[in-house]
Amino acid sequence: MRQDTVVEPLPSASAEFNVQNVRKDFPILERRVHGKPLVYLDNAATSQKPRQVIEALDNYYRSYNSNIHRGVHALSEQATAAYEDARDAVRKFINARSVREVIFVRGTTEAINLVAQSYGRRLKSGDEILITAMEHHANIVPWQMLCEQTGARLEVAPINDRGELIMEEFERRLRPCTRIVAAAHISNALGTVNPVEEMVRLAKVQGAVTVLDGAQAVPHTAVDVQSLDCDFYAFSGHKMFGPTGIGVLYGREALLEQMPPYQGGGDMIKMVTFEKTTYNDLPHKFEAGTPHIAGAIGLGAAIHYLSGLGLADVSGYEHELLEYSTAALSNIDGLRLVGTASQKAGVLSFVMDRIHPHDLGTILDMEGIAIRTGHHCAMPVMDRFKIPATARASLAFYNTREEIDLLAQAVESAKKVFA
Repeated sequence: MRQDTVVEPLPSASAEFNVQNVRKDFPILERRVHGKPLVYLDNAATSQKPRQVIEALDNYYRSYNSNIHRGVHALSEQATAAYEDARDAVRKFINARSVREVIFVRGTTEAINLVAQSYGRRLKSGDEILITAMEHHANIVPWQMLCEQTGARLEVAPINDRGELIMEEFERRLRPCTRIVAAAHISNALGTVNPVEEMVRLAKVQGAVTVLDGAQAVPHTAVDVQSLDCDFYAFSGHKMFGPTGIGVLYGREALLEQMPPYQGGGDMIKMVTFEKTTYNDLPHKFEAGTPHIAGAIGLGAAIHYLSGLGLADVSGYEHELLEYSTAALSNIDGLRLVGTASQKAGVLSFVMDRIHPHDLGTILDMEGIAIRTGHHCAMPVMDRFKIPATARASLAFYNTREEIDLLAQAVESAKKVFA
């Protein structure tokens, strides 16, 4: 079934971007699965890690493993410096105004929950939270929980058949009672790139605070939180070639100063008595307990690695690969792409006639090809398109056209199995 899918062109990737050289930085890409070379196309779930990140983690644990901030011995001071250097690397990477606006968390999910349970405490009955119909569960459930706690109401802006936000409907649902607008920068299930600058602008007209889920955006495109003018921006390390269990909440400093701590414990305090606790300054007010020190250091290494590649070159190469992949899959009879937005990132969700996505994923695995199958933590998206699940191939800058050819060939072979 030939698709009428058009991905709008971007400038060509720099000739200096050498994917074969880049692949040498990722040890896991050398392995074989079921006797076949690994073709890793599950990057929207988690990305692989370059040697530079692996070595940064190894060096921390081998050379200066210690707790941070309160120690006066050499190892603690070295670990503290590396941890805070990573925070400053994040600040520069997203162009935050200050390290005080960079909160380390476990990932995007915790970052959104932090905003919901801290900033969200001020909501009351009659207030509204506006999200979109393409959100990941992590940008739905925390707001549902907050509505149950406060009496606020959750409003959802719909998407069209291409998986694009219907901006007229989004704007119609923005009202003076809208207190929070929360949206994905890029959809994990559809690849849709939302017009977040315009969404933020419209939200501000109504006085709403904006929360952007950047989990799928930060690894693939330059993000400037000052230019976006958003109030909060959340992302995860493991999707941007860093460790699992570490992520970032960017928050506008004036808002973070007003917000109560999300959790209580060590390091988020200045003074504790049985009568009263005085909280620490930003950003430490929101980082209770021993943090994921190695994770932050590894995230810093991932940022340095990405910055060294050049995100403009990465984005250009990935878009060329998306165009190639879209054409390759669109030419397969019986295959339907789900999510055909004109502004799209490297996510290809699809369904096949007479083949359940899980069966397809199992067959592709036997060919060494790793894709994701299921609802992708976006059940309302599946409901919108009246399907139970999709197969999803998601791209990174270390993927190649040859791997896409192998994917297409494996899908054609799977068709014969179910013919």
